[in-house]
Parts: sequence; C-alpha cells; structure tokens
Amino acid sequence: MTHPVLSNQVGTVIQDPASVDAALLSRFSARAFLPTPVPRETITDILEVARRAASGTNTQPWKTYVLQGASRDTLVEKVCAAHDAINANPALAAEYKEAYDYYPEKWISPYIDRRRENGWTLYSLLGIAKGDKEKMHLQQQRNFRFFDAPVGLMFTLDKVMGRGSLVDYGMFLQSIMLVARARGLHTCPQAAWNGFAKIILPHLGAGPEEMLVCGMSLGYADKSALVNSYSTTRVPVADFTTWLG
Repeated sequence: MTHPVLSNQVGTVIQDPASVDAALLSRFSARAFLPTPVPRETITDILEVARRAASGTNTQPWKTYVLQGASRDTLVEKVCAAHDAINANPALAAEYKEAYDYYPEKWISPYIDRRRENGWTLYSLLGIAKGDKEKMHLQQQRNFRFFDAPVGLMFTLDKVMGRGSLVDYGMFLQSIMLVARARGLHTCPQAAWNGFAKIILPHLGAGPEEMLVCGMSLGYADKSALVNSYSTTRVPVADFTTWLG
C-alpha cells in the first residue's frame, strides 16, 4: 500500500488520538515472538509510513535491510557461533568492535541505577541468578536469534554522516516501532548486534562506506511467554523537565 503525503498536513485533525497514544504506550521490547510469518507487503507498508520520519534538512540517512528465511537463519548461525566462541575464549572479544559508543565508557547515577534495575529485574523474572554466567550467555544470545521473530531488520548509516544523523535514526526507528504496533506487530530494537558488524555487514552486502547502527526484531509477540510480561518503569515528567517563563 502506498501512502501519499496528506494534501493538508498542517490542517489534518487526528480523529482518534487515543489510538496514537495506545501505539506508543503499548510499545515495548518484546523478547519472545511467534513463528507466524509477516507478509512482505506488511513490512513494506510499515516502511512506507515510517519514511516520513523527520531528519535534519531532509537527509533521510537510513538504509534498511530486511532479513527473512534463509538469509535470516544463516546470519543467526554466524553470529551465534561467534558469540559462543567469545564465551569460550573471552580474549576473542577484542576482534569485535562497535562503530560508535552506544553506552558510556564510565557509568554514573542515575543511569547506572536504571540499567541495573532493568537487567536484574528481567533476570530475576527469568530465574537467572547473579553470577550464573551460562544462563546469562544463553539469554543474551536470544538477541542473536532475533528472539525467534521471523523478521530481522538491520540498519546502516553512511560513515560520512555526522552524529546528528543518529538522532534522525532514532526518529525513524521509533516510527517503525509505532507503525508496527498499529498493525498488531511488536518489535525489539537491538544494539546488541553492533559488535558483530564485521560479520553482519558482508552478509547484508553493505558497502565499505556503511556502518551498522542497530538491528531490530519484528513479528507477532508471544503473549504466553513470561519474558513478555516484563514492563520497564519510567521516571515522572517532573524528574526530567524544567519549566521556564
């Protein structure tokens, strides 16, 4: 389905704002998916709408790769093998570098506190005790299996672009996730893939001028999976807002 730009964007009235809110409020990082296929037409439809995301001077810096079937499965095998090898020999981790720092080199409060709360609450729900390295490894590897989602998305950016394009990318990714919700689908944005870019980029056929931004799982969430009952907290508006004037 092609979605033409509305002829009167400035005058368009959102007739059902509650549905817009519901798409955002029900978005979460799903970590278990059903094998139910997602039609190519549906994926195309999602990207058609999401491409209207804002970007600085309309640069539209995103490049999207859609993995299904054999291409998805082969990439899963390659990255899981590398992940297992690192688990067996941690020194191998030095061979895998991210193109940009997603997380800070040194954590400070309140960010480290939120990170710990998120991680240990999730692990506790799954019965993974602190220090149980094998179970942690297996849970982390769920990322590299796209949490069993039938569709994997990979996003790249031309290296020549500035850091502002990562801001643009955030708006594009959020648009994909919200449009997917409107179609009954769920997603999980994943920076976990970034360290394995040297495996992923050649698999995608990406050029040497591209860097990996992140991956994303897309599909129908498994409502019966315990892990999908986990809901992260958010700080109150007053904690991050300063009113002036």
